[in-house]
Amino acid sequence: MPEPKPGRKEPSAGVRLLIDLGPLLVFFVVNLTLGIFPATAAFMIAIVAAIAVSLVRYRHVSPLLWFSAAMVLVLGGATLWFHSEVFIKIKPTIYYLIVAALLAFGLATGRNLLKMVLGTAYPGLSERGWQLLARNWAIFFLVMAIANELVWRNSSTTFWAGFKLWGFIPATFLFAAANVPMLVRHGLQLGDDKEDPPIPPTQ
Repeated sequence: MPEPKPGRKEPSAGVRLLIDLGPLLVFFVVNLTLGIFPATAAFMIAIVAAIAVSLVRYRHVSPLLWFSAAMVLVLGGATLWFHSEVFIKIKPTIYYLIVAALLAFGLATGRNLLKMVLGTAYPGLSERGWQLLARNWAIFFLVMAIANELVWRNSSTTFWAGFKLWGFIPATFLFAAANVPMLVRHGLQLGDDKEDPPIPPTQ
């Protein structure tokens, strides 16, 4: 993970996971009990709470969490205002496409945006390793965008919400793990005293 700034307390891996995935879990539970529109409102509140906790307790919010929160508030607000669940359902598609496009643009222009965001989170990783990692995540997010479109357009809202939790999140962790051997070949330093490298948050 990036080197902590002086005086800034860093969250544990479990807390980081809760901050990133807690709002999605809230959305899933509320959707099961009350439906998509209360779940969307709860999602918006939960992600604002996650940012507040990160700011107050750790004095830092990851750029991707800011971006995710902005999309939740904008498209969640549109979902409630127009009373149409389409907006919240296409949010992951838009998120994944934008992140994939940013990573691809960074590679095409010689500015690896993934390296800029994650900083020293992958100690020892060579420039070639960073390029391959950014390329792999760009492809992965493109595939995730397509998968989200196929799922929400061809299944119930309950199934789609569950697939976000039980499909997209495990797929993200498995993909991150699958990249580790490649990263090690390109210089990534692993050790018992180091936490696992972070992964881009899913939707």
